[in-house]
Amino acid sequence: MSKEIALALVCFALLFNSSCGSSSADSNRPANANSDSTNAQAVTVTSGKTESRDIAAVIQATGTVSADETSNVAPKTAGKIADLSINVGQFISGGAVIARIEDRDARLQLASAQASLNRARVSVRQAEARLGLGPNGNFSASAIPEVRAANANYEQTLAELKQAEANEKRYRELVETGDVAMVAYETFRTQRDTARTRANAAREQLDVAINAARQNNQAIAAAKADVESAQTQVNEAQQAIADTVIRAPFSGFVSNRPVAVGEYVSSASIVATILRTNPIKVDIQVAEADLPFVSLGRGVSAQIDAYKDRRFAGTVTAVNPAVDTTSRSAIVEASIENGDNALRPGMFATVQINREGGGKGIFIPKAAIYNHQPTQSYRAFVLVDGIAKLKVLQLGKEEGEWMQILDGVNADETVATSNLDQLFEGARVVY
Repeated sequence: MSKEIALALVCFALLFNSSCGSSSADSNRPANANSDSTNAQAVTVTSGKTESRDIAAVIQATGTVSADETSNVAPKTAGKIADLSINVGQFISGGAVIARIEDRDARLQLASAQASLNRARVSVRQAEARLGLGPNGNFSASAIPEVRAANANYEQTLAELKQAEANEKRYRELVETGDVAMVAYETFRTQRDTARTRANAAREQLDVAINAARQNNQAIAAAKADVESAQTQVNEAQQAIADTVIRAPFSGFVSNRPVAVGEYVSSASIVATILRTNPIKVDIQVAEADLPFVSLGRGVSAQIDAYKDRRFAGTVTAVNPAVDTTSRSAIVEASIENGDNALRPGMFATVQINREGGGKGIFIPKAAIYNHQPTQSYRAFVLVDGIAKLKVLQLGKEEGEWMQILDGVNADETVATSNLDQLFEGARVVY
């Protein structure tokens, strides 16, 4: 009886434990099922597309920014500096006044030259007045009063001579016929000879008057030559005054001003150094092996350490034909627009020169690149059917808002461009 009771108790215990285990398993199953079916919440992102682009072949080089033109400005005349209008670092326009030299002596010379010019002009007027000419009148000997009077006298004596010759001829014929005595004829012959002498004298007086008029006309020419000489002296004096003003040869920045007011300078003294910085020049060192691929007009892209987020575009303007025997490189000059004067002479530049050739490259929006600090790597997340796929990138060159990718993604892939720090391999996304 006791054995049957003990067996019954053992069976009861086994049944109880089985029931409890089943109940515990049933109570845990729903919780596990909910955990498997409920994933983490999806991350909302924006997206972009990778692109395949043509990329140019380039020559990598370094260079130094330099002024397009540098002018050491010197005065044209010697003297003491009376005024300085510039300071180092100042931008000045072409033709602007840099400095002035004392011009007192030059102004005295101008006043003296002007007085000489006035005297010479008076001499011309006097010479013209002697001939009865107006200002700048044309010379004609027959228009001179003395010549006109002498000519009138000569014409009168010619008329008298003609009359006397006619009388002499008529009476000579009468003498030959015996109608008139010889004594009467002698009177008319004497009158003829006297009239001839007077005509010759009048002719000589006319010639003298013409010669005198011509001489006076030469005096006018000489006086006008004196006017021209005096005008030349005036012009020289005016130029001497103009030379006391020192002007900028072109627009640019003042990089040096080694003189001060009151200092004496000569034509060999440097008053200021002006740098033309727009456009500005980059002197690029190009390796000997790359020189055959560089020609005038080639595009240039320069990056400056001071402006890491900018690239400055330009063109090749000169290629030095000589190669340095030490560095085995040649200097190539490129011109870059510098309207905002961001570039300054002396800056170091990393330069790319376009050359023939090129190929295809993959570009990704810069917003899709994630800098993962723990691994010191650049990452992107490619979106496939709402799932983020992590890609490790090898970066190339930057072009505006795009970055070339040397390895990591393919063209025409959809990539996340926001909330990158919340993404991981296999994360669900909504975009």
